[in-house]
Amino acid sequence: MVKQFIINAFLKTVKTKSRVLKAFNCIKLLPHPAFSRGIHYMLYLIMSIIISLTSIAFSADFIKGADVSWVPGQEQNGIVFKDSSGKQRDILDILKNDYQINTIRLRVFVNPSDDWGNGLCDIASTVDMAKRIEQNGMKLMLTLHYSDSWADPGKQNPPAEWKNFNADQLETAVYNHTKEVMEALSVEGIYPVMVQIGNETNNGMLWPTGEASSNMGNYARFVTSGHNAVKEISPSTQTVVHLSNGFDEGLFRWNIDSLIIYNAQFDIVGMSAYPEYRNNTTVNDWEDFNNDVFANITAVIARTKKPVIIAETGMHYTSEEQCRKMLADMLKKMRAIENNMGLGVLYWEPQAGPGYNRGYNLGAWGADGKPTQALKGFVETVSTSVPSCKQRE
Repeated sequence: MVKQFIINAFLKTVKTKSRVLKAFNCIKLLPHPAFSRGIHYMLYLIMSIIISLTSIAFSADFIKGADVSWVPGQEQNGIVFKDSSGKQRDILDILKNDYQINTIRLRVFVNPSDDWGNGLCDIASTVDMAKRIEQNGMKLMLTLHYSDSWADPGKQNPPAEWKNFNADQLETAVYNHTKEVMEALSVEGIYPVMVQIGNETNNGMLWPTGEASSNMGNYARFVTSGHNAVKEISPSTQTVVHLSNGFDEGLFRWNIDSLIIYNAQFDIVGMSAYPEYRNNTTVNDWEDFNNDVFANITAVIARTKKPVIIAETGMHYTSEEQCRKMLADMLKKMRAIENNMGLGVLYWEPQAGPGYNRGYNLGAWGADGKPTQALKGFVETVSTSVPSCKQRE
């Protein structure tokens, strides 16, 4: 019974019945005189299967993702998506089935304009896109900007309706908006796996009241307010504080550690990691860049005891081979972090073609409307080979 249970569990992932049965038959058919000679092989085989099963359990939650929030606007403008062979297909289908993407990240603005590049992304359109994600069997991650448009390290503007709010009113507004988003999704039976409380909040959020350099306490209050609203609707959803410049250990030490000192409530540390956004760094420096990012990740985990996710990355679309290698290396390094504290990697707007939205060039789609080689960095293969019975001695 135990033997059959292990076989069935293993088959669900690797789908190689003959190889698994062969492995167990190798154990069953070992002649008694050879047992002493084959004992190390048997132990190796059994442990290999156990390790494989353990890896399978861990990998079920590992995120390989993409932020595709521009997709509704692209589709409204008549843009279609092709796979590498030139066949027109749904973008989610391409990402999932060609590149093993299992999670889609969507940004949410409070009261956005209808501008296709810098607006949309309201609650209604987010729910519509979330339904597509759900129908494709993919997980959902949200990034709440708490602004009517972009919030990033250079600007954290409150929504127009919140402009004159004091700290108490902003704390309540963060809670109410977050809860509204979560409730709208829950009505459809959709619960995100992660929700970012703010986007790239290097110096806090909702400036000037929540500017971290002048009022870390308010910043911590706002993070906690968003966290509490998420948990009220979906206790299992994890909350994220997301900063840019994943290579900058000093930034994370100051921001994240200070939030913890102020007792801010959140579950995960998120970071952006773009090689070309670091001074004196080119696409050819991706390996050194990754090493610096993961040195910071290691330090963050050691200090905060919180898991880490690379919530955004990307590279110039013409640097497809360097990008492929960078992504593959990120995944490898993330998976190697002990105790499953490395949660995954997401590419920001990979479906954006050259120059999209007034000049964005860090997507992974070429001018021919087809994906570049970059996203192949997400494709991982699972070895299902088993040593031959003839090798047991």
